Amino acid sequence: MSRLALIKNFVALIVKGEGDYRPGPYYLPVTGGWLPADVGSYMNWWQLGYNPISNTGRSAMVEACVSAYSQTVAMCPGTHWLATKKGGRERVTTSSLSRVLKSPNDYQTASDFMLNLVRWLYLDGNGYALALRNSRYEIDELHLLDSNLSYPMVAQTGDIFYNLCGYDVIEKRLQFLGYEYPIKVPARDVLHVRFHTGTRLPKPLVGESPISATYGDIGVGAAIAQQQAQFYLNEARPSAVLSTDLTLDKDQTQALRDKWNDQAKGLHKGGTPILTHGLKVMPWTIGGKDAATAEILKLSNDNIALAFRIPMAILGVGGLGNASTEAVMQFWLASGLGFALNHVETAFDLLYELKGYPEEYIELDTSALLRIAMKDRIESLVRGVQGAVFSPNEARNVEGYDSVEYGDEPRVQQQVVPLSAAASIPAAPGPPSPEPAAPVDAEPPPPEAGSDDDTPPKPKDQKDVAREVKRLIASANRIAQRRLPT
Repeated sequence: MSRLALIKNFVALIVKGEGDYRPGPYYLPVTGGWLPADVGSYMNWWQLGYNPISNTGRSAMVEACVSAYSQTVAMCPGTHWLATKKGGRERVTTSSLSRVLKSPNDYQTASDFMLNLVRWLYLDGNGYALALRNSRYEIDELHLLDSNLSYPMVAQTGDIFYNLCGYDVIEKRLQFLGYEYPIKVPARDVLHVRFHTGTRLPKPLVGESPISATYGDIGVGAAIAQQQAQFYLNEARPSAVLSTDLTLDKDQTQALRDKWNDQAKGLHKGGTPILTHGLKVMPWTIGGKDAATAEILKLSNDNIALAFRIPMAILGVGGLGNASTEAVMQFWLASGLGFALNHVETAFDLLYELKGYPEEYIELDTSALLRIAMKDRIESLVRGVQGAVFSPNEARNVEGYDSVEYGDEPRVQQQVVPLSAAASIPAAPGPPSPEPAAPVDAEPPPPEAGSDDDTPPKPKDQKDVAREVKRLIASANRIAQRRLPT
């Protein structure tokens, strides 16, 4: 065999062609949903009684996680920010982006748009919106599209286009304008928010939902729910059974059953049956099976919440433990929710060709999450004003109050000074030190010139008297020496 044939055989072993087996889970692009790996391995999976897992997952826990993210992001209003030369930032209110963030189109509010965009992101792994431009080539409208029917395409030149369809409003409007539907548009006119790339093609343009990591847990929860529903509908668990040591034939057994039902079923429920033929009522107990089933269902829900990176306390399941509500929210904001907000923000930055943080960017304001926590808001503003982060008027404007006179400048307390100026500050004067006592033999200093009072102070004890006598004698000797002739 030639060398070229060996290379071809080796490549055939490692390269999978169209129709070859690939590991699951398997995405169904036509009907939507997913097949787990163990189910999709059968070509006749539908004949074996298996059903695809829809994007909603048929799970209350999945719906709770998706709703928690989509509703929370929808609560945060978007703002267009631009950096200033002084190192701060200013709010841009005249750009097309600021207008779209307030009103994406004429039939949806900003909250409605964000709610469905993030919901598609977590259900399908992708969220699509078509951007329509005005006469100035500015993006003037954004229209959501069905993520199940929309997908990216890669041309032979490497250019990216999108096949978009799915929503009736924009579909009718485009058809009225003469466009064929589904519409194919370049990537510059599409807002595409996506998660990590999985098995879906083309890579890396199609994201994968975190639901794909929870198919096993969703299947366990669905199986438990279906089993319990059938169990209770069929009333397969009797509360008690009737037993006897006698041998009864079929007719006798049915007669005793009918007599029991006549006194304990229907309109006669609650009657007093009379037991004969040695019948005894034996309570029917199941033991710990129900508790074990509930524990398995709880573990499945915990795994789903873990895949979505959301604390159980946010979903209202379980208690807070030793943590406070604020601590749980901060943990979620620093992990799963913070990522979701940043992911949506950067997708808008890419669509509007912004430079990104910190030059020019969009920010979803999380302060709206403290809407009902007035105490926390006021405490943070007070500390900001006292620390000269905000001026009094800036803090008042945040709460919706008018500006006041002399409140535009930040203020600090007098003792707050920079380290560079600390050395030039004079030290505080200390207490005056006592004058040292003059020695006994020392000559007292002469009186100051111009002093009106040359009278010595009155002595108080014997030492002072002796000292005064010596001073007078010394003064007399000096005067005598001056008068003696030379």
